[in-house]
Order: sequence, then C-alpha cells, then structure tokens
Amino acid sequence: MAFSWILMIVIFGLSAFVSWRLRSKFNEYSQIGLSNGMSGAEVAQKMLNDNGIYDVRVVSVEGMLTDHYNPEEKTVNLSADVYYGRSVAAAAVASHECGHAVQHKLAYGPLKLRSAMVPVLTVSSRYLQWVLLAGILLLNTTPLPLAIGVALFALTTLFSFVTLPVEFDASRRALAWVQTTGVVNQREYGFAKDALWWAAMTYVVAALGSLATLLYYASLLMGGRRSD
Repeated sequence: MAFSWILMIVIFGLSAFVSWRLRSKFNEYSQIGLSNGMSGAEVAQKMLNDNGIYDVRVVSVEGMLTDHYNPEEKTVNLSADVYYGRSVAAAAVASHECGHAVQHKLAYGPLKLRSAMVPVLTVSSRYLQWVLLAGILLLNTTPLPLAIGVALFALTTLFSFVTLPVEFDASRRALAWVQTTGVVNQREYGFAKDALWWAAMTYVVAALGSLATLLYYASLLMGGRRSD
C-alpha cells in the first residue's frame, strides 16, 4: 500500500509538471504567427476538405484548451484562442482535432472502441465514488462493494489507455498533413510537433495516474481479504 501511495504522489507531481509545461508551450507558440496567416478555423476547414470530410462543422467553444472532436454531433470544437488564432499553436491544435475526424471517417479501431465505452463509463461514473466509499466503509464486513468499485475503476483505467493510441494517431495525422500541404514551414513544424508532444503527455500521465489509483484500491481490497 505504501508503494501505491508513493506512486500516486509521483504521478501527481508529473501531472502538475506536464500541465504547466503544456500551458507554457501553448502560450509560447501562440505568440508565433503562422507564416501563411491562416486561422485555426481555416486550418481545420482545409484539413477536413482535403480529407473529403464535408459533414463536420468547425465551431468555437468557450474556455482554454477545451478543444475536442465530437463524433456524435460531428463537430470540431475549438477554443476561441485556437479558432481565431493565427499562430503555430492554433494550427497544431486545430489539425490535431481534425485528425480525430479523419479517424472517425476511416473507422479507426481504437476510436471506435473508445466511443463504444463512453455510454458505459457515463453511467458508472455517476456511482463510482459512492461505490468506492461504501466499499472502504464496509471492507471489514464484506469485500463485495469494494470489489465492484475496483472493477468499475478498472474500466476507467482501460479507457485511459485506449485513449493513448487515439491521441497519438491524431497528432501523427495532423503533423503529416500540415507538413505535406505546406501549412507550416520547417521551423513551424518543429514547434507544432513539440506542442502536440506535450499535449499527448497529459494523456500518458492521466493513464498512469488512473492505473496508480486502481492499484491503490486493489491493494485495499487484497489487504481486506487477507485480514478475513
């Protein structure tokens, strides 16, 4: 159990560092104007068109780094800084989100799996914290509630790891497209690649954090069983 706590502390520290680094990189590359003068919205629309995708809308949403692709509504949602921005950061983020739209069109396996898991996780997330709490409180009486909680949390952890290839592949598609189409020059390409790498690291740390938490609850469960 001590190992689980140490691991969680390390992951928490890494998460804080990566989040800070991502915001720092985004702010830095937001100050570097794109040589072709395109906005994030224009970059996104061009990438969609170049990939034969005409049924996906590019829309602006509130917040910072709230960019995402919604496969159900078929929208590429870009934060205002990205949607209106004419920077390397805006181009990198916009093309990355369009990478998910390309995955959707091509029925990319990991994306299909992640999308199929969403309804189950939406329901389980409503009760997960209460099941885990009940499991801890009743552990000396019965291990069943905590066992159920661990099983539900395992699904969350699995989802985090399924997300990794989806995010890395979207960045790969984005970088390949911005380079081959000349949306960015060689110098800007390096900046875009760096920005997307740090963005990907947030998902890696999140997956490791979820795994560490799962191991913690699993150790509680195993400890409780041994004491019976």
